[in-house]
Amino acid sequence: MARTETAVILAAGMGTRLKDLGREAPKGFLRLGTKTIIEESFDKLKACGIRRVILVTGYLANMYDELAAASGGFALTVKNDVFDSSGSGYSFYTARGLLGPDEDFLLLESDLVYEKRALEILREDPRPDIILLSGKTSSGDEVYVETRGGNLVAMAKDRAALGPHIEGELVGISRISAPLYAAACAAGEKLFAKSLKVEYEAVLVETAKNYAIPCLLVPDLVWAEIDDENHLARARDKVYRATL
Repeated sequence: MARTETAVILAAGMGTRLKDLGREAPKGFLRLGTKTIIEESFDKLKACGIRRVILVTGYLANMYDELAAASGGFALTVKNDVFDSSGSGYSFYTARGLLGPDEDFLLLESDLVYEKRALEILREDPRPDIILLSGKTSSGDEVYVETRGGNLVAMAKDRAALGPHIEGELVGISRISAPLYAAACAAGEKLFAKSLKVEYEAVLVETAKNYAIPCLLVPDLVWAEIDDENHLARARDKVYRATL
């Protein structure tokens, strides 16, 4: 199997739960070290052999445009023009115009702090599709993942909404093959006919009804998603140093 050389980063969100910080800049521009978290993600992707990043933008898209322009061709942007009335599922769908028909990719969220090991694991696994899971984080905003036979069945923040086999927590980093992406776009189009406010997790769950999507649990993976001020404090005080 050819090694994955492309990443898609979903970066259209408005970051409203971060209050003033979210209004001033997109979440990817939060800074825990000397660089923004999106620049640190770029560095880890490059170190793992990624040669091209597609940023799906929306809120304050010009900031990502400037970042891409300064990246020496490593990053390019495509805007979800209806970011304020749609969910991340539509941003996921928006990337299709910049992806080749046979191009697989790593899918990431823009507001993540994570170990480079997460990327290395996905890149080295021979399976074309993988949703990365971690063990318990106690982050306060966990997305739990139910599996059957190692494949995705459902995702929810409420454990009680899922069946008995909860494999782990969604990290927000996945490997997506071209066939899976085509199936996900088709599933998304059916969901979007009812509403554009669909998250990419829901698109993957809908796709999984007819397409086996493997999940991979890495129990000790260190990572954090930053959606609000409590997440930011946890990432800064308890997670960030362990991801360097």
